[in-house]
Amino acid sequence: MDHQTESFPRQRARTRGFRLGAPRSFRIAHRSNGTARVIFVRSTDGHTPAGDLWVINESDGWNERCVVRAADLVASGELPAAELARRERLREVTSGITAYSVNTTGEHAAFAVDGAPYRVDLDSGAVRELPHPGPVVDPQMSPDGHFVAYVCSGQVFVVENNDAPRAVTPEASDAITWGLADFIAAEELELHRGMWWLADSSHLLIERVDETGVDTRWIGDPAQPEREPSAHRYPSAGTPNADVSLHLVNVTADASASTELTWDHERYPYLASVHVPTNEPSHATAVITVLSRDQQRQQVLQLQENSLIVRGEREQQPWVTVMGGVPTIDHAGSLIEILEVDGVFRVCRDGAPLSSIDLNVEAVLDMTDTGVVVGAYAEPTTRVIAVIDFDGSTTVLTKPEAWTSGVVSGHVRIEASARLEETASQVHVIDGGSRVRVASMAEKPNVTPQVQLMRVGERELATALLLPSQHEPGMRWPVICSPYGGPHAQRVIRAGGAYLTEQWLADQGFAVVVIDGRGTPGRGPSWEYAVHLDLATPVLQDQVDGLLAIADKVDALDITRVGIRGWSFGGYLAALAVMDRPDVFHAAVAGAPVTDWRLYDTAYTERYLGNPNDDARPYEHTSLLTRATNLTRPLLLIHGLADDNVLAAHTLQLSSALLAAGKPHNVLPLSGVTHMTPQEIVAENLLLTEVDFFRTHLTKRD
Repeated sequence: MDHQTESFPRQRARTRGFRLGAPRSFRIAHRSNGTARVIFVRSTDGHTPAGDLWVINESDGWNERCVVRAADLVASGELPAAELARRERLREVTSGITAYSVNTTGEHAAFAVDGAPYRVDLDSGAVRELPHPGPVVDPQMSPDGHFVAYVCSGQVFVVENNDAPRAVTPEASDAITWGLADFIAAEELELHRGMWWLADSSHLLIERVDETGVDTRWIGDPAQPEREPSAHRYPSAGTPNADVSLHLVNVTADASASTELTWDHERYPYLASVHVPTNEPSHATAVITVLSRDQQRQQVLQLQENSLIVRGEREQQPWVTVMGGVPTIDHAGSLIEILEVDGVFRVCRDGAPLSSIDLNVEAVLDMTDTGVVVGAYAEPTTRVIAVIDFDGSTTVLTKPEAWTSGVVSGHVRIEASARLEETASQVHVIDGGSRVRVASMAEKPNVTPQVQLMRVGERELATALLLPSQHEPGMRWPVICSPYGGPHAQRVIRAGGAYLTEQWLADQGFAVVVIDGRGTPGRGPSWEYAVHLDLATPVLQDQVDGLLAIADKVDALDITRVGIRGWSFGGYLAALAVMDRPDVFHAAVAGAPVTDWRLYDTAYTERYLGNPNDDARPYEHTSLLTRATNLTRPLLLIHGLADDNVLAAHTLQLSSALLAAGKPHNVLPLSGVTHMTPQEIVAENLLLTEVDFFRTHLTKRD
């Protein structure tokens, strides 16, 4: 097919949402000669899935150099199940080199391709495959570059130079693994690793996960009945979690020399974060946080010698928000956290806020001798990198009108900055006064979003409106609402690339509306807390209020013909909309929807709705199953049958309830598809199916 004439759905699917060819996964290392090196992953072009490893050196003017091409490495076979699970938790849709680790000075890196571990000299480019007893997961290089640790069959091995791998943990079993993040930590707490090197390069912190008490769910493929279903330990709301522990292992000794690091597991069952500070003060070997099951209590622990000491305990109603890069220790040994103070998420040092400026901080990126570097929301649709000094002064380093993320270490930072007028982020290496752009090989989308951002209604809801390219004054269009609408995800941001699908949908003859309501990030604690014990009422009300407020401002919207679409929480919201407000929403496409929150996982669901064993009313109030008799509008349910996050049981149980209530609806099962849809044909045809559905059901006025 001619890529210049192909449809947007095909281009979007082929390029994995235009992520292929874009630089990503940046690391900054400081060489022994005082210069810096930047390491990153990028594929050859915008349609090749395999990522390659690249470096940029300060010493040669920040010129790019490919160190490892994944295509040059011999594939060793199928990926292990643990690696597939890791990628699913990360929503990783690429292949080749997807992740890597480097030593402190950036001379060596370790990674895996198709289950085989490799070590590369980043100066010479020499690559060698490391010995391994089977397919491996997550190779981690020691800070001094001497060892590489990896997980094989749920057991941690260490390779020294090119010697035979040595097991440093006991063997795993079907229910017990070492060195891998537990499901809840990886899916809900952004903790994707299960082992960490300490600065001395002789000790590993290793997570042990015992899922013996966790309920088993069976995930099969009905399209291939000859295949045995796979067992998936899944802790749904109100049921037992995995038993998680941390162990300190001296890799220079026998595996039996490991020490379990104890805390009150009954009171704090969740391992929420592990940070090994890069500034390496002797008193900051590692900082660990654990959470109570209701996530209203947090304990901050610090590793000293062979045990954990308590550095702080926090209580927060209705829940503690886990933030990136914290808690950690600064150069002076003070505890750095992000806490709610006076209605704002602020950086705190030993409990005291550093600044009174109302900047909602979302992550600590780096620390200096005089302050911290943070990622923060300047306002709900923009994100900046800023320096907050210990004296309270704040300096914003990036353009306040852009959506910027980055990596910072010492005098070097990486900025990935997007603007509303552009369809892709621009990435730069910033070193003092120099600013060097990192090339992107990503394809240019064949649609150009024309986005109108607004703040509407009494709650000043952040909204985006996209009209068809062929729109002229006086024209009116049926409407498609395209929200996510739930916690941890924003849709309305100042980045043109966030609206590619929405613009294509608009160009099919619709006005497309995106609304971020209560519960979404970017507007501070009270906005996020507004969904406590009710994930239905405020979320849906904001979609209604935002839509009607936009229609009052823009006469191009025909609100007698309104559809709504979404995936995951957005799928839940779409189905909820046609059930609770058929007077506003006339058709819905619900992809991978949560239909009964009892079926979803413990940490996410209980954070917002509480434990159903203590009070089931929030679950009854928010369930779609109890609303089955309400359906009077067309509803298309889509679900991947291999989904291990939002299990296909959600859609199947809702379909059964609708059938029992005599309510016609459509179900599209996706064989072999997980919570992601990276398969090109599936991803392309899903969009086409949605458009056909809305054309069918929004062409007639009520």
